[in-house]
Amino acid sequence: MLSASNQSQSQTQTPLPTMSKTLFRNKPSSILSDALLFIGGASVAFLLVWTLWSCVNPNPSSSGFSYSPDPETTVSEAFKVQDCADGAQGVNLREDPPASTFYDDPNLSYSIEKPIKNWDEKRRIWLNHHPSFAAGVSERILLVTGSQMKPCRNPIGDNLLLRFFKNKVDYCRLHGYDIFYNNALFQPKMSGCWAKIPLVRAAMVAHPESEWIWWVDSDAAFTDMEFKIPLERYEDHNFILHGWAREIFDTNSPSWVGLNAGIFLIRNCQWSLDFMDAWASMGPLSPKYDTWGKILKSTFKDKVFDDSDDQSALVYLMLKERKKWADKIYLEKQYYFEGYFLEIMGRLDNITENYVEIERGVRKLRRRHAEKVSEYYAGVREPHLKKLGIGYGSWRRPFITHFAGCQPCSGKHNSTYSDESCWKGMERALNFADNQVLRNFGLVRRDLLDSSPLEPLPFDAAFA
Repeated sequence: MLSASNQSQSQTQTPLPTMSKTLFRNKPSSILSDALLFIGGASVAFLLVWTLWSCVNPNPSSSGFSYSPDPETTVSEAFKVQDCADGAQGVNLREDPPASTFYDDPNLSYSIEKPIKNWDEKRRIWLNHHPSFAAGVSERILLVTGSQMKPCRNPIGDNLLLRFFKNKVDYCRLHGYDIFYNNALFQPKMSGCWAKIPLVRAAMVAHPESEWIWWVDSDAAFTDMEFKIPLERYEDHNFILHGWAREIFDTNSPSWVGLNAGIFLIRNCQWSLDFMDAWASMGPLSPKYDTWGKILKSTFKDKVFDDSDDQSALVYLMLKERKKWADKIYLEKQYYFEGYFLEIMGRLDNITENYVEIERGVRKLRRRHAEKVSEYYAGVREPHLKKLGIGYGSWRRPFITHFAGCQPCSGKHNSTYSDESCWKGMERALNFADNQVLRNFGLVRRDLLDSSPLEPLPFDAAFA
């Protein structure tokens, strides 16, 4: 900066130009400066508008702008996953707020031996702290299944159980359900048919984000991979299983096989916890277990063994405490929520023919597609299935085929069944279901009794 004296010196040493010279010499620089000012102002205005627009619409591509990645950009670079931890259903797997929940209560137990109270409120508080899980909770299902820990005595038993498990994993993947497979006793005294009750109870506590726990026996297979449980049908119920009210309530001789307890859907709520406590009270933990066996056998004339089992205990509970429990129990008989395998196996070929005929007439059903969008094509198929009926005697794929009494692990099936009806039946059912999965990978298995060879599925081919 110049001092006052220096400024004075400078002014005396440098004479001011005359007006004529000033006008002549500054004209080009004035035009240039005006241009620079205009460009600068336009740039500032553009940046200001762009900034404001970005604040209003942070995702320009959703408003008509398109993104064309550089030709050399890799797919993974061009389409970044927002956060792998968010999961397929948009839930946040990397956050657990420090706010206190029932998990912080040292008195709360996963064990069937210790009742839980106020569960609905406890679960509601947890969901409030985990809003990403609260969204869509009413349709969230956890499928639970399992088998014994030791190797099977039946030489083909382990392979069969593996394939039954794969079938369940395939179904859950197609529909976005979680699955838990267990091969340990959660309560050492509750083995065999009783083992599922402490397991399901613990699953409710471990998965407050799931509205439903779906128990499926190890010897049951999904044979319609497209069908989904119509949850809206059970809005006012908490416990769903396959059965007939007339065989339990509307007769002087109730049957312990009036329902099947090997597959059930139970709501994650206080009612269900109380119900399972009452159910388990007739099991091996009860000091009156032997007495319960005698009571159940005397109640059900078609019961041939003395032990208290889960199914006859369930029917007894529904009979004797009907007012307390029955209103919330739904006995499903309209579709094969659980289908008896001997009713089903002889019908698979005709069922397949009916589905192929539908695909021949609906080109969209023959279109190749990503496995992830399979539910869309199930929706396309649904109107064309009306003519096939549903449930017993229909030509629609049975939802679940249950090989109850076949005992794939021990190999000691019911004496009224043959090896062929059980082992060959399982292979046919599992391959029938697997073909519905394999077609999404461009492959099919032509012979349902030969699991090894696969063939390419021709383009635009009708196959079911």
